[in-house]
Amino acid sequence: MKKITLILLGLLLFNCKGPEPRRAIKQSSGSIIKESVARNKRLLQEEEKLFQEIIAKDTTNTYLHSDTGSWYFYNVKDTTNYYTAKPKDLVTMTYTILSTNNDTIYSYKEIDTIKYKVDLQELFPGLRHSVKLLKENETATFLYPSSLGYGYHGDTKKIGVNVPLKATISILKIEKENK
Repeated sequence: MKKITLILLGLLLFNCKGPEPRRAIKQSSGSIIKESVARNKRLLQEEEKLFQEIIAKDTTNTYLHSDTGSWYFYNVKDTTNYYTAKPKDLVTMTYTILSTNNDTIYSYKEIDTIKYKVDLQELFPGLRHSVKLLKENETATFLYPSSLGYGYHGDTKKIGVNVPLKATISILKIEKENK
Protein backbone atom coordinates (compact mmCIF):
# COMPACT_ATOMS: atom_id res chain seq x y z
CA MET A 1 0.00 0.00 0.00
CA LYS A 2 2.87 2.29 0.88
CA LYS A 3 4.55 1.49 -2.43
CA ILE A 4 1.43 2.29 -4.42
CA THR A 5 0.99 5.58 -2.56
CA LEU A 6 4.62 6.53 -3.20
CA ILE A 7 4.34 5.61 -6.87
CA LEU A 8 1.15 7.65 -7.27
CA LEU A 9 2.69 10.57 -5.40
CA GLY A 10 5.81 10.36 -7.57
CA LEU A 11 3.74 10.27 -10.74
CA LEU A 12 1.77 13.31 -9.60
CA LEU A 13 4.90 15.30 -8.82
CA PHE A 14 6.73 14.50 -12.05
CA ASN A 15 3.79 14.65 -14.44
CA CYS A 16 2.37 18.00 -13.29
CA LYS A 17 3.88 20.78 -15.30
CA GLY A 18 3.11 24.48 -15.09
CA PRO A 19 0.87 26.03 -17.72
CA GLU A 20 2.43 26.14 -21.15
CA PRO A 21 2.16 29.41 -23.06
CA ARG A 22 0.20 29.28 -26.27
CA ARG A 23 2.23 29.80 -29.40
CA ALA A 24 1.18 32.34 -31.98
CA ILE A 25 -0.39 30.78 -35.04
CA LYS A 26 1.03 33.49 -37.28
CA GLN A 27 4.10 35.47 -36.36
CA SER A 28 4.48 38.93 -37.87
CA SER A 29 7.86 40.24 -38.81
CA GLY A 30 7.08 43.92 -38.30
CA SER A 31 7.20 44.51 -42.04
CA ILE A 32 4.11 46.76 -41.95
CA ILE A 33 5.86 49.11 -39.53
CA LYS A 34 9.03 49.07 -41.63
CA GLU A 35 7.01 49.89 -44.77
CA SER A 36 5.22 52.72 -42.94
CA VAL A 37 8.52 54.22 -41.76
CA ALA A 38 9.98 54.03 -45.27
CA ARG A 39 6.82 55.64 -46.75
CA ASN A 40 6.92 58.46 -44.17
CA LYS A 41 10.61 59.12 -44.86
CA ARG A 42 9.90 59.34 -48.61
CA LEU A 43 6.98 61.70 -47.97
CA LEU A 44 9.09 63.96 -45.76
CA GLN A 45 11.86 64.06 -48.39
CA GLU A 46 9.35 65.07 -51.06
CA GLU A 47 7.90 67.80 -48.82
CA GLU A 48 11.38 69.10 -47.92
CA LYS A 49 12.20 69.25 -51.64
CA LEU A 50 8.99 71.25 -52.23
CA PHE A 51 9.93 73.64 -49.39
CA GLN A 52 13.41 74.15 -50.86
CA GLU A 53 11.83 75.05 -54.21
CA ILE A 54 9.48 77.54 -52.50
CA ILE A 55 12.37 79.08 -50.56
CA ALA A 56 14.54 79.33 -53.69
CA LYS A 57 11.76 81.19 -55.56
CA ASP A 58 11.11 83.58 -52.65
CA THR A 59 14.06 85.97 -52.88
CA THR A 60 12.49 88.67 -50.67
CA ASN A 61 12.39 86.68 -47.41
CA THR A 62 15.02 84.99 -45.29
CA TYR A 63 13.83 81.61 -44.08
CA LEU A 64 14.85 80.03 -40.80
CA HIS A 65 14.61 76.35 -39.93
CA SER A 66 13.06 75.44 -36.57
CA ASP A 67 14.19 72.61 -34.34
CA THR A 68 10.84 70.87 -34.90
CA GLY A 69 11.16 70.72 -38.70
CA SER A 70 9.26 73.74 -40.02
CA TRP A 71 10.63 76.61 -42.10
CA TYR A 72 9.60 80.21 -41.45
CA PHE A 73 10.24 83.86 -42.10
CA TYR A 74 9.20 86.96 -40.19
CA ASN A 75 6.58 89.24 -41.73
CA VAL A 76 6.84 91.54 -38.67
CA LYS A 77 9.72 91.16 -36.20
CA ASP A 78 9.87 92.87 -32.80
CA THR A 79 13.47 93.58 -31.84
CA THR A 80 12.64 95.24 -28.52
CA ASN A 81 10.67 92.46 -26.84
CA TYR A 82 12.50 89.28 -25.82
CA TYR A 83 9.80 87.19 -24.11
CA THR A 84 8.40 84.19 -25.96
CA ALA A 85 5.47 82.14 -24.71
CA LYS A 86 6.16 79.44 -22.16
CA PRO A 87 3.95 76.50 -21.15
CA LYS A 88 0.75 77.60 -19.38
CA ASP A 89 0.98 81.21 -20.68
CA LEU A 90 -2.17 82.53 -22.33
CA VAL A 91 -1.53 83.62 -25.92
CA THR A 92 -3.97 85.69 -27.97
CA MET A 93 -3.34 85.15 -31.67
CA THR A 94 -4.70 84.98 -35.17
CA TYR A 95 -3.62 82.70 -37.96
CA THR A 96 -4.52 81.63 -41.45
CA ILE A 97 -3.84 78.31 -43.15
CA LEU A 98 -2.85 78.13 -46.81
CA SER A 99 -1.81 75.43 -49.22
CA THR A 100 1.78 75.52 -50.43
CA ASN A 101 0.36 77.10 -53.62
CA ASN A 102 -0.95 80.02 -51.50
CA ASP A 103 -4.60 78.99 -51.83
CA THR A 104 -6.48 79.92 -48.65
CA ILE A 105 -7.77 76.89 -46.75
CA TYR A 106 -8.85 78.69 -43.55
CA SER A 107 -8.85 82.49 -43.48
CA TYR A 108 -8.33 84.78 -40.49
CA LYS A 109 -12.08 85.43 -40.54
CA GLU A 110 -12.96 81.73 -40.36
CA ILE A 111 -10.57 81.03 -37.50
CA ASP A 112 -10.99 84.40 -35.75
CA THR A 113 -8.88 85.54 -32.81
CA ILE A 114 -8.17 82.70 -30.42
CA LYS A 115 -6.83 82.44 -26.90
CA TYR A 116 -4.51 79.52 -26.46
CA LYS A 117 -3.18 78.17 -23.16
CA VAL A 118 0.29 77.03 -24.25
CA ASP A 119 0.72 73.24 -24.24
CA LEU A 120 -2.61 72.72 -22.44
CA GLN A 121 -4.98 72.98 -25.41
CA GLU A 122 -5.13 71.12 -28.68
CA LEU A 123 -3.72 72.70 -31.82
CA PHE A 124 -2.04 70.93 -34.71
CA PRO A 125 1.62 70.15 -33.83
CA GLY A 126 3.28 72.77 -36.04
CA LEU A 127 1.15 75.59 -34.65
CA ARG A 128 1.79 74.45 -31.06
CA HIS A 129 5.55 74.69 -31.65
CA SER A 130 5.40 77.95 -33.62
CA VAL A 131 3.59 79.84 -30.87
CA LYS A 132 6.65 79.33 -28.67
CA LEU A 133 8.98 80.85 -31.29
CA LEU A 134 7.21 84.19 -31.65
CA LYS A 135 7.06 87.22 -29.39
CA GLU A 136 4.19 89.59 -28.78
CA ASN A 137 3.37 91.73 -31.86
CA GLU A 138 5.28 89.44 -34.22
CA THR A 139 3.94 87.81 -37.36
CA ALA A 140 5.62 84.97 -39.22
CA THR A 141 4.81 82.64 -42.08
CA PHE A 142 5.57 78.96 -41.56
CA LEU A 143 5.94 75.99 -43.90
CA TYR A 144 4.89 72.74 -42.19
CA PRO A 145 5.47 69.23 -43.46
CA SER A 146 2.29 67.15 -43.26
CA SER A 147 3.59 65.42 -40.13
CA LEU A 148 3.45 68.80 -38.33
CA GLY A 149 0.11 69.65 -39.91
CA TYR A 150 -2.84 67.31 -39.80
CA GLY A 151 -0.89 64.22 -40.86
CA TYR A 152 -2.42 61.14 -42.36
CA HIS A 153 -5.91 61.92 -41.01
CA GLY A 154 -6.34 65.43 -42.37
CA ASP A 155 -8.81 67.62 -40.51
CA THR A 156 -11.86 65.81 -41.98
CA LYS A 157 -13.10 69.12 -43.45
CA LYS A 158 -10.85 71.05 -45.83
CA ILE A 159 -7.38 69.59 -45.28
CA GLY A 160 -6.72 66.24 -46.88
CA VAL A 161 -4.41 63.39 -46.02
CA ASN A 162 -0.66 64.16 -45.84
CA VAL A 163 -0.96 67.78 -46.98
CA PRO A 164 1.96 70.13 -46.25
CA LEU A 165 0.72 73.51 -45.05
CA LYS A 166 1.64 77.16 -44.97
CA ALA A 167 0.40 79.29 -42.06
CA THR A 168 0.77 82.94 -41.17
CA ILE A 169 0.60 83.49 -37.41
CA SER A 170 0.29 86.77 -35.51
CA ILE A 171 0.85 86.89 -31.76
CA LEU A 172 -1.26 89.72 -30.37
CA LYS A 173 -0.66 89.26 -26.67
CA ILE A 174 1.16 86.97 -24.24
CA GLU A 175 -0.08 86.80 -20.68
CA LYS A 176 2.44 85.13 -18.39
CA GLU A 177 1.20 82.36 -16.15
CA ASN A 178 0.58 83.52 -12.59
CA LYS A 179 2.63 81.20 -10.40
